[in-house]
Amino acid sequence: MAAPMEVAVCTDSAAPMWSCIVWELHSGANLLTYRGGQAGPRGLALLNGEYLLAAQLGKNYISAWELQRKDQLQQKIMCPGPVTCLTASPNGLYVLAGVAESIHLWEVSTGNLLVILSRHYQDVSCLQFTGDSSHFISGGKDCLVLVWSLCSVLQADPSRIPAPRHVWSHHTLPITDLHCGFGGPLARVATSSLDQTVKLWEVSSGELLLSVLFDVSIMAVTMDLAEHHMFCGGSEGSIFQVDLFTWPGQRERSFHPEQDAGKVFKGHRNQVTCLSVSTDGSVLLSGSHDETPVTNATILLAPVSMLSSDFRPSLPLPHFNKHLLGAEHGDEPRHGGLTLRLGLHQQSVLGGQDQLRVRVTELEDEVRNLRKINRDLFDFSTRFITRPAK
Repeated sequence: MAAPMEVAVCTDSAAPMWSCIVWELHSGANLLTYRGGQAGPRGLALLNGEYLLAAQLGKNYISAWELQRKDQLQQKIMCPGPVTCLTASPNGLYVLAGVAESIHLWEVSTGNLLVILSRHYQDVSCLQFTGDSSHFISGGKDCLVLVWSLCSVLQADPSRIPAPRHVWSHHTLPITDLHCGFGGPLARVATSSLDQTVKLWEVSSGELLLSVLFDVSIMAVTMDLAEHHMFCGGSEGSIFQVDLFTWPGQRERSFHPEQDAGKVFKGHRNQVTCLSVSTDGSVLLSGSHDETPVTNATILLAPVSMLSSDFRPSLPLPHFNKHLLGAEHGDEPRHGGLTLRLGLHQQSVLGGQDQLRVRVTELEDEVRNLRKINRDLFDFSTRFITRPAK
């Protein structure tokens, strides 16, 4: 069986003919191009291996394509303001978007906007889910990194405002990038900032594991699959390799390029904007502002739908609501409610308190009716069985 193909998915802010391009990683062959707008930084997401989402640069909508219908834009997801960052949960159930200082969470199966989180004080610059979709991390220009439990965010109690599980406030300037490793709730998260530091955190405890100080602002950060190395892209074009296994027990270190000459990659003339490492750790992909600004560049295993011309999505992409569920057309926002989760797909069963009371009344009437039918059947059976023989 052939090994899965790795592809590089890239966008820039000046391509006149396409929005997104897909290259075969090792040969450089152009496999696919998607047309329709220009994706902004941290604004590209693969949804359930079937759709490609791109937050349009400076625009208030997200473009969506089926992976095999690249020339036909499937939908525009309208938002109340320009989208600053975008991500989708690995299980394909949710989409997150940063709109100014707020985080919008949609349910993919219904298109409902479930919640708007307003905990950042300035624009949200980056978003990412953990590998098991149980948590997501947000970074903003307010220098804060927040760790959110998806279960807590989706709680049904309207009287309690969702709060992040951890608030990481050690950075002193805006957050530029973050990378979440493997391990779900036990994962480690790397964050970069204009304050010239990269910090490594533990999701489960919220503890700061490592802080590395550089001579320049760090604009992008990533780690290899084994998390042996951390790669940090500088504002002057250099990429620094930090070997995590060589600094046990030291929480604060400074990176000295003159002492670690073999750990500095030079090839860009302007700031590095995005970094990604191949599965086997042998290839590092970087994007920069050298010629036309590269806004997204990531390595991923090509899903079947990307390589098969006959593939069609298992479910159509629903219309994504611009307003919170129940708040459209001047209605009051929906309070309370019950959501039934069946496998990978979710369906809203009950709405607000008024709908809940109506539904309870209907069910009580149904129970009374069934009891009457059962009693009538019992009486008929009793009369039939005890009827004297002729």
